[in-house]
Amino acid sequence: MKHILLVEDHAVVRLATLFIIRDILSAVTPWEAANFPDALQIVSSQQLDLVILDIDIPEGEGFQMVGKIRKFQPHVPVIMFSGMDEDVYALHYLKAGANAFVSKSSSTEEIRAAIVAVLDSGRYMSASVRETLLRGHHGYETRQNNPLTTLSQRELEVLDLLLRGRWTKEIATFLNITDSSVSTYKTRIFEKLGVTTVIELYQRVTTLREMDD
Repeated sequence: MKHILLVEDHAVVRLATLFIIRDILSAVTPWEAANFPDALQIVSSQQLDLVILDIDIPEGEGFQMVGKIRKFQPHVPVIMFSGMDEDVYALHYLKAGANAFVSKSSSTEEIRAAIVAVLDSGRYMSASVRETLLRGHHGYETRQNNPLTTLSQRELEVLDLLLRGRWTKEIATFLNITDSSVSTYKTRIFEKLGVTTVIELYQRVTTLREMDD
């Protein structure tokens, strides 16, 4: 019997994903959470074989989520399951400790392959992630058609919090860094994305993400 936690706030996505899980595993106990605090409560009280975690989950904590899950269950595998750009976020989440990153736009076959691989060997990388990793190892230039790929992990964290409407002091407290560090990251983000205000930032990121859909 496998115990799997699915952390996803959209009921339709949960239903479809659970259908895939049940199709793969004949004996499974599924747990569901629609926000990150509820997910942590389950992780702290139930022994799990796998966590499938949406990035953009209510009350989520970005790259810190995998570490917080592992404080309760150090060896539980985690699959990041997201609609966000795989080329932008995948390697950062793998570095943060995730076992796999699967795009919600992936085929059913690839989602199945990721779940089976992580349960079997503890790791899965899509062809897109392998290509991104290969480019990095060989020093290839980052793709120029999407400046989001030029952002560091910390810059992505600050970006996501800015898009959620957080102020500088709130971001500093959340990430445990200084106000001046937040301002520095904000300046770098604005420069890389060619914007001057948070409103322009929101519009720019929305456009870039729509281009990748």
